[in-house]
Amino acid sequence: MFLNTLTPKFYVALTGTSSLISGLILIFEWWYFRKYGTSFIEQVSVSHLRPLLGGVDNSSPTNSNTSNGDADSNRQSVSECKVWRNPLNLFRGAEYNRYTWVTGREPLTYYDMNLSAQDHQTFFTCDSDHLRPADAIMQKAWRERNPQARISAAHEALELEDCATAYILLAEEEATTIVEAEKLFKQAVKAGEGCYRRSQQLQHHGAQYEAQHRRDTNVLVYIKRRLAMCSRKLGRTREAVKMMRDLMKEFPLLSMFNIHENLLESLLELQNYADVQAVLAKYDDISLPKSATICYTAALLKARAVSDKFSPEAASRRGLSTAEMNAVEAIHRAVEFNPHVPKYLLEMKSLILPPEHILKRGDSEAIAYAFFHLQHWKRVEGALNLLHCTWEGTFRMIPYPLEKGHLFYPYPICTETADRELLPTVFHEVSVYPKKELPFFILFTAGLCSFTAMLALLTHQFPELMGVFAKAFLSTLFAPLNFIMEKVESILPSSLWHQLTRI
Repeated sequence: MFLNTLTPKFYVALTGTSSLISGLILIFEWWYFRKYGTSFIEQVSVSHLRPLLGGVDNSSPTNSNTSNGDADSNRQSVSECKVWRNPLNLFRGAEYNRYTWVTGREPLTYYDMNLSAQDHQTFFTCDSDHLRPADAIMQKAWRERNPQARISAAHEALELEDCATAYILLAEEEATTIVEAEKLFKQAVKAGEGCYRRSQQLQHHGAQYEAQHRRDTNVLVYIKRRLAMCSRKLGRTREAVKMMRDLMKEFPLLSMFNIHENLLESLLELQNYADVQAVLAKYDDISLPKSATICYTAALLKARAVSDKFSPEAASRRGLSTAEMNAVEAIHRAVEFNPHVPKYLLEMKSLILPPEHILKRGDSEAIAYAFFHLQHWKRVEGALNLLHCTWEGTFRMIPYPLEKGHLFYPYPICTETADRELLPTVFHEVSVYPKKELPFFILFTAGLCSFTAMLALLTHQFPELMGVFAKAFLSTLFAPLNFIMEKVESILPSSLWHQLTRI
């Protein structure tokens, strides 16, 4: 009887009001999401309703004031897409070429190899090379694109004299094993040290001699670093650590080679965590450029203190302890710096050989880090479990849009383009920055607003037809209730039912 008395104007008013209210909710939700990066309804539900129901959310803790220094110091004008030499890059002949022989795939892109050629010309040549015949040949060899032509030029240079850069080229590209490469680098050390001592005595005699000494210094540091890497690959890790320490002590200003990252990896292999912490204390400084190795190694050390006993169920009941909070914050810091690493560490994405150059905070850096450090995370009991439980909480803390950043300068938008140049996209899907999805309540209110607006429009245009549909819908909706009422009337005595209706 009530439904029969309703007019089409009532339905128009009802649907119009519902559409208006849902539209206002949608606008407010969208504004709140754009400003704070989270849904207001979702935040209220998690913050106020969940504790009342007995749950505690500790997956995204607030950050301590110790991180504010990073935020201020790192928001500086930097070259967003600067490409860096990979400190742990593999050997072309002994590793990259062997991969090509086995799989038939090229692990290095042309762009990556071209950057390496530019590096070789920058570090291993100078304007005075024409004064030494062997160096003049090698200057042309570094510009040569054909690998066989480069190798032939290196042999030609060695026929004239002991040339350190010729030994470097042969060790990098002709040697098919690490043992062969090590032998060539040992020969290169002798030639390199002789050139270094001679140029050191003459470096103050003019700009030409100074440039020659700078080149000889770069050559010697490169050779000794690669020799240490050979020792590391051949299992002589303690010897490698000693060589790296001596090299950093002898040439403390040559930070461009990032030898400390090689040292960190070797110390982790030895499980010498105290020394790892000492290296981090020196290089994890707000004034120095960060890297995935620095951030994730710091997170690994803090996770190691709590990961063996960490349980997400227990943490949700009692809350996070101070040590667990520090570990989670360190993981969030690392993930914000490079969000691509966790999927490789958790083996959610397959690894490939790392490129010779990396882009800080990009997929190329993530591959280079995980390729060498996955074994160290696996060795620490429970570390990967802690990472799995907490890494996605980082994105709830990063302000939206990305231009604002949190602990570091905002994530560069050009990394995907640069990574596609550095990585072999033929058989590798480049990882991109996780897109911030719209919360469910924004989508729900948008759908509700659209649906009620459509109902209001149809009711206004076709009042009689929509009235029939509304009555049919409500009748169908209340049919189960009517059925239950009829059953109750048939079961209960009529006198009892009469008294209940009066009440």
